[in-house]
Amino acid sequence: MPAPHDPPGPTAVDERFATAPEDRGWTLAYLPAWSSRAAAAASARTGPEGLHLTIPADHPVWCPGDHEPPLRVSAAQSGSWSGPVGSTRGQQPFRPGQTVREEQPARWACTPRAGRVEVTCRATVGPGSMFSAWLVGVEDVPERSGELCLVEVFGDTLGTDEDGMPTAALGSGVHPFRDPDLREEFSAPRTAVDVAAWHTYAVEWRPGRAVFAVDGVVTRELAQAPGYPLQLMLGVFDFPEQPHGPGAPAVPELVVRRVRVVPG
Repeated sequence: MPAPHDPPGPTAVDERFATAPEDRGWTLAYLPAWSSRAAAAASARTGPEGLHLTIPADHPVWCPGDHEPPLRVSAAQSGSWSGPVGSTRGQQPFRPGQTVREEQPARWACTPRAGRVEVTCRATVGPGSMFSAWLVGVEDVPERSGELCLVEVFGDTLGTDEDGMPTAALGSGVHPFRDPDLREEFSAPRTAVDVAAWHTYAVEWRPGRAVFAVDGVVTRELAQAPGYPLQLMLGVFDFPEQPHGPGAPAVPELVVRRVRVVPG
């Protein structure tokens, strides 16, 4: 049976975020169906370096009283939709039986089925904050929900090696969520990388295979991948109840200079 929200979005993109990305189908709000477009809105601006996603001191908690632990998030996503208010049809629910609070019209900036996705970005994070870029199923049906995580870094894992060079626990891999054909295969090895500098995080995939890379160097190969349309998620997160302490930035930030999607 045809998927009710099979996305018509582009499968190829070269996005530099020089002008308003929402004009090209991007959604600058994090999973807004579970709260509202206004309540989940990103603190965002575009400029010569690209898209700046920030969490200033007055940025609201996302889904307060509902999501635990509390978090604040500024994110951009290349796809968004939901069922009507009161339904359970939406993207990436975080608890069983969760219902839509604000219906979201379908918006598709890019929804590739296979190929290569590259995200060139830098991040300012520290204890109590993190950033990530990931592909996830559009979830027109719950089973089409698997994730390919290009990069995930928690700020409390930043450090230096014996030579004083920056390191981080650099996460990537697969999360199945509600996809019965995938299995959990995610790791975050200690890696020599300065996430505050520009890097290109990438994945190349087809059904049954995913190859992850940083700056063109392959970091891992997995014998699994989703076989349905995926959308890209870009976000910076802050956890108010976690210790921040020395080294925590006043304003966590993710700057995305370029997103390049080549269908395969």
